Amino acid sequence: MQLSYWEYQTYFSKVDLLVVGSGIVGLNAALAYKKKHPKSTVLVVERGFLPNGASTKNAGFCCFGSVSELADDLRHSAENAVWDTVRMRYQGLKTLRKRIPDLQMNYEHSGGYEVFDTKKDFEASADLISSFNKKMKEILGLNRVYVVDAKKTQNSFFSGFKYCIKNQYEGQLNTGMMMQTLLNKARKKGIIILNGLLVEKIQDNGRAVEICLQNKLIVSSKKALIATNGFAQQLIPGIELKPARAQVLVTAPIKKLKIKGSFHYQQGYYYFRNIDNRILLGGGRNLDFAGETSTDMHTTRLIQQKLEQLLQNNIVPKQSYTIEQRWSGIMGVGNEKKPIVTKISPNVVCAVRMGGMGVAIGSLVGDMAAEMLDEI
Repeated sequence: MQLSYWEYQTYFSKVDLLVVGSGIVGLNAALAYKKKHPKSTVLVVERGFLPNGASTKNAGFCCFGSVSELADDLRHSAENAVWDTVRMRYQGLKTLRKRIPDLQMNYEHSGGYEVFDTKKDFEASADLISSFNKKMKEILGLNRVYVVDAKKTQNSFFSGFKYCIKNQYEGQLNTGMMMQTLLNKARKKGIIILNGLLVEKIQDNGRAVEICLQNKLIVSSKKALIATNGFAQQLIPGIELKPARAQVLVTAPIKKLKIKGSFHYQQGYYYFRNIDNRILLGGGRNLDFAGETSTDMHTTRLIQQKLEQLLQNNIVPKQSYTIEQRWSGIMGVGNEKKPIVTKISPNVVCAVRMGGMGVAIGSLVGDMAAEMLDEI
């Protein structure tokens, strides 16, 4: 690609910080860095025409951990890492709501609900409520985070969901409004955001960072941040992270829809909510872990059929509805759910692996990345 003099001078000259990825983490990092260095030139490049990955494709859940999911995490990860990640998620939600007023992202403090279809699974989680509440009080200062809610599954359309545990401190938001507000804030601060630019390689020569974009365009920057989450392996080979595709469907409006709040099922592998009197339902990655370890933004028959079955049999049985939209987003996961925020070369930092909780943790991770860049 050949740039004109004006193009190069306006967009690509004297860059102080180049951020790869205009999602939740990338924009929060850019804003935090720009606040500390108001005269700096901050450039954000994004492969998609919208923030690619999961930032504009998630379900808008403001959650930090259901009981069964955390119990499963504790079976597979170090206890201190699990609870530290919970702390980061909750602090991240507070950071997000401080940066963006609730009305500007349609935040609703409606609670998070974990539903169960067997007494055995419910009792296994209910037995942990006391100890988990004690831990939440210790690390977050919150009282009675988890409570059994016997009425929630009765006052709805549900069939088969017999038991419920409520997280009283969770909520939901409008993902599109959140991201649009972040983009507007960044542009108002003078941050340059360019879409449709795929980064192919990053090379740190010690004095500056050379970023190789598609069409042989090379940009030089004093510092760089990789905030591409599930796509990070493409720029950081060997990083302990893999992509995880999350599939979603949304119905047309359903009359007299009684469901309110954000819902989790089967350790969080399925999730649904009411958005504009529609059901948004996603998940099913556990049906095909290998196939869903993908950066292809497609939906599959296997998972979409399972979502439709869950919708018809359990969530809105005996109700008439049509499915209006389907899509997928790419998360970043690993053996640990704690994000990776680290310096990978003298002038390059990465902030990736949100573990499917980017809405909750992304703002804090962006701030952490900005602090690390400030120390370079």
